[in-house]
This record gives sequence, C-alpha cells and structure tokens, in this order.
Amino acid sequence: HTNCQMTDLIYTEKELVQSLRDYIKAEESKLAAVKSWASKLDALTRVSTSDPEGYLAHPVNAYKLMKRLNTEWSELESLVLQNPSDGFISNMSIHRQYFPDEEDETGAAKALMRLQDTYQLDSETFSRGKLPGTHSSAMLTVDDCFDMGKTAYNDADYYHAVLWMQQSLRQLDAGEEAVVSKSDILDYLSYSVYQMGDLPRAIELTRRLVAIDPSHQRAGGNLRYFERLMFKQLNELNQAYQPSSEEPIQLGTYSRPKDHLPEREAYEALCRGEGVQMNERRRSHLFCRYQDGNRNPRLLLKPIMEEDEWDSPHIVRYLEVLSHEEIEKIKELAKPRLARATVRDPKTGVLTTANYRVSKSAWLEGEDDPVIARVNQRIEDITGLTVDTAELLQVANYGVGGQYEPHYDFSRKDEPDAFKRLGTGNRVATFLNYMSDVKAGGATVFPDFGAAIWPRKGTAVFWYNLFKSGEGDYRTRHAACPVLVGSKWVSNKWLHERGQEFRRPCGLTEVD
Repeated sequence: HTNCQMTDLIYTEKELVQSLRDYIKAEESKLAAVKSWASKLDALTRVSTSDPEGYLAHPVNAYKLMKRLNTEWSELESLVLQNPSDGFISNMSIHRQYFPDEEDETGAAKALMRLQDTYQLDSETFSRGKLPGTHSSAMLTVDDCFDMGKTAYNDADYYHAVLWMQQSLRQLDAGEEAVVSKSDILDYLSYSVYQMGDLPRAIELTRRLVAIDPSHQRAGGNLRYFERLMFKQLNELNQAYQPSSEEPIQLGTYSRPKDHLPEREAYEALCRGEGVQMNERRRSHLFCRYQDGNRNPRLLLKPIMEEDEWDSPHIVRYLEVLSHEEIEKIKELAKPRLARATVRDPKTGVLTTANYRVSKSAWLEGEDDPVIARVNQRIEDITGLTVDTAELLQVANYGVGGQYEPHYDFSRKDEPDAFKRLGTGNRVATFLNYMSDVKAGGATVFPDFGAAIWPRKGTAVFWYNLFKSGEGDYRTRHAACPVLVGSKWVSNKWLHERGQEFRRPCGLTEVD
C-alpha cells in the first residue's frame, strides 16, 4: 500500500469506529426498552397470580389479559428480534473491499524484518517503537510480536522467528497482558532455536515448555528427541553436557542466513552510513560550482548550483532543481497512477513484481501538465543532453520498508535486450530528483565504490551509466535503501544514447 491508499484507510477506520459507537447506542436503547417492559409485566403478573379468580372477576382485567397476550407480547417479541447491528454490518461490507488482505499483512511484517536487518535494530527497539527521528512511540504488544514471529516461522525464516518470539516472551514475562499463552510462544521459540542449530538452548526452552504444560504431547516428544540428539553429538565429540547460557537471545546470537545478494553486507552497512569510502584525499577533489549549461539562455540569469558528490565515477548533486509547488504538482499527478513497480526478469525479459523492488511508480508525460514539460526542459538544460529520446518521467513513492536492491540502470550484454524495442539505444545517464526529506533511512548507495547519498528535498543527483564509447560502467550499480521512518518521493529521468552523438561525443579509449 502506498501512503495515499493508507491515508484513506485511516479515515475509513475512523468512520467504522463511529459506526460501532452508533451500534452500541442502538443496542443499549433496545435493552432499556426491553427492561422497562419486563418490569411492567413483572408488577402485573405479581398482582394477577396472587389471586387469579378475584383478578379476572374484573372485566377490565379480563380484557387487558386478552389484549396483552394477543398483541403486546407479539410486539415485545418483534422488539427482541430487532437487530440494531445491521447498519454496522453493512458499513463493514461496503468498506471491506478496500481492506488490506493476508498478503498485505505478511508484506508489512516482512518490511519490518527487512528494516530490522538493514538498520541492525533489535526487536526490543522496534517493539518499544523507539526509532531515530520519531517523537511518538508506536508499541507492539506481546501478541503483535508473536504474530511477527509466526509470519517468519511460516516462511521457514527461523532466524527472525527466534528474534520475535523471544521479544514476545520477554514482554509477557514483564507482566504484560496477552491473549497468546506462554506455552504457545515457547513451542514456536524452542523449535525455531533447534532449527537454528542451537540444541542446548532448544532443550532448555523445551524443558520450560514441559514444566508449564506437562500434557503437551509434541513438547515431550521433541524433548526426548533433542536430548538423544545432544547425547549422540556429545558422545561423538567425547564432551560433557554444558547447559545453555541463560543470556537472552539478541541480534548477534545467531548469524543471519545468506541469501541471493552477494553484496548484502556492504549494501546494508552503507544504508546505515557505515563503510562510506569518503576520505580527506577524495574530499579535496570535490568542488561546487555554478552551472550555466554552456551559456544556456535559460540558465544565464539563474545558473544552477552543482556540487560534486563523488569523484570517480563522477556523481553530482544539483540544488534547488524543483520547487515545493512543482513537487506537489508532480505528486498530485502521480498519485492516481501509482502501481506496484515492476522489474524485468533477466531470464525471460518479462515484467514482474519483485521483493527486491518495493515501491510504487507512475510514468508522466510532458503532455500531462506544463510542469512536467518544464521539468523535462530543465533536465535537458542542466545536463546538456537531449530528452527527446529519454523515457517518460518516472515518479516513485517508497513507503516504510520501501526499497530497491542493488541494480544497474543500463541494459547489459547478457540480457534479452530490454531497450531494443525503444530504438534509442541504452540508458546513457540517470537524473534522479529527491522530492521529499526522509526522517531515517532511504539513502541512495553505490556498493561498488562505497558511496551513500542522502535524500534532500528539491535536490537531484546525476551520473553517467555508460562510458563515452557506449560500454557499461559496472561501477554504477546502486540501490535505494529501505525507508525506516517517513516517506520517500523521487522522480527520475533515464536518458538514452540516441541524440547525444554530438552532445557527448566518443573519447579516444573505451573507458573515457
């Protein structure tokens, strides 16, 4: 869900709370009516049963008994049958089509775990809601933590299952109220710890489980199995049994399993601002200048400010590229069109959604609005490259946990040629506008040479993806770090080779 859709859900929820209140009121007034009937009838029947003969001797009483049994009790019956919940139920049905589903919930849980890994936050920090750049705290309950752990467990991700079950247990032991029972948590935790290969701790946790719930069949069986396994291992190694440490499991207790991304460690460190390869010598080569685009008439009176971000490959940042008003307009145009971003599957060349690119994106054309035409013109003026062969302006919104893992912007030799159909050659350069400040996270990082560039609203960064010869510059592999707090809006323009022949002519070597 992007922020826009999520914002709507917040108002929907407020409406539903109001609807629920109305239902409670209606239910209460119904009960009050039934109660007053009951006490009235109670008084009547007390009198009538004390002396039935004498009571019925009065013609009016005889008439009223007939009337009561014929009509009034039926009225009471229909009052009791009335269901004041209809309004609330129909309200739910109307809104339910916009509700997030199971997949959305799992996605949100996985986003939290992605943030946990990238920014090395323990589950405690998360559960207590203490994140950098936040003043409010959003807390996770014992049950929330348990559900996080269960999401990971069902995904066979025992590493995160352990972290979250442990946090759930910690909060339960601290006396917090919960629906989930301690034995349920220990059940998941002990098995996940066993899956992580920590037998002594798995045994200790299973013993605790059996002590709480002696009738737990599987726990008893697991305990005997774990102990046999342990005994066997110790025999083979000729060692004595050492009980597991009482230390609670923390972030560093187990190592995270390896995955598909070779440079994961370097990429995540850069996201945290660690391992940035900027030093005094390199910094002394970086300058800032006023750029008038080779005396471009549109930049003569107000040249653009250009700052070097990196020396080689050369990456520059431009300041005050987009105004606040332009940014608002671009976001307004993009919002209705935002859809989950797709990436090209390198094997098949087909577009699919992928876990490594979690964002929403929309494409805007110059014809959509004068602002877009103006932005395109400005990019041409600043870079000195033609935008006639460029792709449309792509607007992307990364919500919390939104990221784009390391990738190249240019099409590589081994790929089914993605850009052939465009007939405009490869992506020669990338112009990336930052359209929001991000409270925490969200940097653009280059793992190959260790650069991290932080979003600043209204600024833009620019680099070439190809050498002048048209060869790909493999150093330009880059990533958008997951957003930890806030929301990140960017727009980018991919410029293509055709049309730049005299604007960026070839050099004398392949790597100029």
